[in-house]
Amino acid sequence: MKQIQKTAPAAREAKKGPGVPGILVGCFLTLWALIVLFPFYWMILTSVKSYGSYNAEYIPKFFTLSPTLQNYRDAFTAVSLGRYFLNTLIFTAVTTALMLAVITLAAFAFARLRFRGRDLVFTLFLALMMIPNELVVITNFVTVTDLGLRNTFTGLILPSVTSVFYIYLLRENFAQIPDDLYYAAKVDGTTDLRYLFRVMIPMCRPTLVTVAILKIIECWNAYVWPRLITDDERYFLVSNGIQEIRENGFGRENVPAMMAAVVVISVPLVVLFLVFRRKVMEGVSRGGLKG
Repeated sequence: MKQIQKTAPAAREAKKGPGVPGILVGCFLTLWALIVLFPFYWMILTSVKSYGSYNAEYIPKFFTLSPTLQNYRDAFTAVSLGRYFLNTLIFTAVTTALMLAVITLAAFAFARLRFRGRDLVFTLFLALMMIPNELVVITNFVTVTDLGLRNTFTGLILPSVTSVFYIYLLRENFAQIPDDLYYAAKVDGTTDLRYLFRVMIPMCRPTLVTVAILKIIECWNAYVWPRLITDDERYFLVSNGIQEIRENGFGRENVPAMMAAVVVISVPLVVLFLVFRRKVMEGVSRGGLKG
C-alpha cells in the first residue's frame, strides 16, 4: 500500500506533461533544427528554380510555383559530372575497403597480440597524430610524384588507406573484449585470424560500420589531395567537378544548375547517414565505454 502511495504522485506528475522547462527545451531544439536545415532547403529550392525566375527575383522567395528539373540536366551536360561521380564511387569503395582491412589487422595486433615493445610502438604510433596534416600532404605529394603515380587511382588511394585515429578507436573496442574468450579459443585450437573474424569483428561491428561511414564521407568530400595529385579530367572526383563548374563561368552565371550539381553530390551521403544512423550512434557510444 505504501509503495502504491509513493508511486501515485509520480504518475500524476507524468500525466501533467513536460512542464515549462521541457517546452522551452523543445522550442529551442526545434528552432535550432530549422536553422541547421534551412541551408539544405534553400539549396534544393534553388536547384528547382528556372534560370529566368531565379534571376528575376530581386527579393529572394522561399518557394516556387513552377519547379523544373532542367538544372539537373544542365549540371550533367556542363561538365562530365557522371564520370566524376563514377570516379568518386571507385575511389571511395576501394579506399574504404583497404582501410578497413589495414586498421582491423593493426588494431588486433595492438589489442591482443603480445610482443616486445608493443606499448612503446603504439605510443609512438599515436604520436603521429601530432604531425600537422600540411606536412603529411607535402610528403605524400613528393613520394607519389617520385613514384610516377600522379593522375592514377593508385596515387589517389594509397595515402588514405590507413588512419591512426581509427586504429586507436578500434583497438580500444577490441581491448574491451574479455581475455578469457581469447584464451578459451586458443585452447580449442582457433587461430588468431579465425578468432578475429569469428569473435572480435562481430562483437565490434557497430564501430566498424561507424568507421566505414566516416571514411566514406571523408573520401566523398576529399578536395585538397585530389586537386594536388590529379590534373587529368579522367581522374577528377566530384569535388573537382564542382570546382570546374565554378571556374569555367557556368556555375557563376547559372546558380540554379550549380545548386543542382551540389544536391546530386550531397544526396548519397544524406541517404547513407539516414540508413545507418543507429549504427553510427551505437558505434560512437561504444567507443567511449570501458570495461
